[in-house]
Amino acid sequence: MYSLDNYGTMIADRVRLDAHAEALRRVVTPSTVVVDIGAGTGIMSLLACKFGARRVYAVEPSPAVQLLVEAARDSGYADRIVVLQRRSNEVTLPERADVIVSDLRGVLPPFRTHFADIVDARERLLAKGGRLVPATDTVWIAPVSAQEAFEERRRPWQDRDGLVLRSALRVLDSSPFKHRARPEDLLGPAARWADIDYQRITSFALRGAGSCNVARAGTAHGLLAWFDTVLVEGVEYSNAPGTVDGIYGQFLFPWPEPISLQEGDSVAFDVRADPIGGDILWTWTSEIRRGGSLDAGTTRFRQSTLNSRLTLPDSLRKRAESFTPTLSPAGIRGLEVLEGIRAGKTVGEIAARLLETHPDRFRSMDDAQGFVAELIEHFCV
Repeated sequence: MYSLDNYGTMIADRVRLDAHAEALRRVVTPSTVVVDIGAGTGIMSLLACKFGARRVYAVEPSPAVQLLVEAARDSGYADRIVVLQRRSNEVTLPERADVIVSDLRGVLPPFRTHFADIVDARERLLAKGGRLVPATDTVWIAPVSAQEAFEERRRPWQDRDGLVLRSALRVLDSSPFKHRARPEDLLGPAARWADIDYQRITSFALRGAGSCNVARAGTAHGLLAWFDTVLVEGVEYSNAPGTVDGIYGQFLFPWPEPISLQEGDSVAFDVRADPIGGDILWTWTSEIRRGGSLDAGTTRFRQSTLNSRLTLPDSLRKRAESFTPTLSPAGIRGLEVLEGIRAGKTVGEIAARLLETHPDRFRSMDDAQGFVAELIEHFCV
């Protein structure tokens, strides 16, 4: 969950916010119904009302959306904004939306369940002929020099004082990270990695390959990625290096070692983003070709965030298709709570039963009620 400071930073990003405001101004009319997915504290919902929307459904699982209830009242829009504190795939509306506005990206569009949420909302919540904001994203990739960031990340894990710490480097090398590059840090023109049309996207995975020609000599530390977005026709912005610094930055896919590049070299890449369990598994293959030719020698890296996951062998065993799970003591207590909920019991009744049957785990009624409340928060409406 984002903090209130995080939401404030998003509002303070004027490039992003002004572009969304202009997009909404162009598509909202007095008859428009808007769904704001990932509404946060509701700034897009308020803007939609400002531009005349008849009804706005603000959908956001975080409690931060409750601030919108007061903001809507104070702004004079309380009769037009419906606040729904839940995920969009849990929402059913009494009417279809003319416009769905969202910004569910991370630094790049593939982020958590972004694509799945948009496809679900498009199919269930959007009226025929309705508009999605944003409409499209284009993702670009280029080799980048990032010496300071590369060395800063690795510095704590250098062997020292007779201690061998380098085992952590394989995790760092498999972990893309947010970076803010300057245009002069790019060692050649970017190549297009992916085009995303939210009105037509059906797959939740992205894969793309390309090649970048090295235009100037330098030391490269990985592949830098960013996106250009079209919110509606004529309203665009980008998080490319050199644009006004906002909340996004760029995404750096690091290499395991710096590579000296010369003008005329080329860097071929193949990058995949696969959604797995509410997260994104990134895989990136880089092939540095000297003089742009395979005959002149190549350097090849294949990396994946799968190698950055510090998973215990026991955890891997439990993921096997043949594994037969057994409830732990915590699982048994959780099941008792869920069974109590299904039976229509009150929180107090469920907590009293827990206190009676598990006195070694729950020391007081407050302790038991807190356990019940956590499960209710996750699994109940």
